[in-house]
Amino acid sequence: MSEKKQLRLRRSLKARHKIRELGENRLTVNRTPRHIYAQIIAPCGGQVLASASTVEKDLRSGATGNADAAAKIGALIAERAKAAGITRVAFDRAGYKYHGRVKALAEAAREGGLEF
Repeated sequence: MSEKKQLRLRRSLKARHKIRELGENRLTVNRTPRHIYAQIIAPCGGQVLASASTVEKDLRSGATGNADAAAKIGALIAERAKAAGITRVAFDRAGYKYHGRVKALAEAAREGGLEF
């Protein structure tokens, strides 16, 4: 595993421990240069309650690695969370900076009705 990835995972541990203490559902984000993924995970960590990504057939047609695509994923994950009865989550940025695509996804999820 590259040193860059190890450092990112190390940064994410502190936030994940705090979220585990809170006992809330967590909205976790993973990004690659080409795609962005979002999942809402139960407090126990063993169950995915809702998910959305740019890999899905509906969203694959346009650009998938930019902030506009991330905003679409944020709105979609908020919609799916509401359908599952979830309104409050803790945002887990997984060690990524709150900037660019991660920020666009978070703001779109807030506008869609998720509280964090």
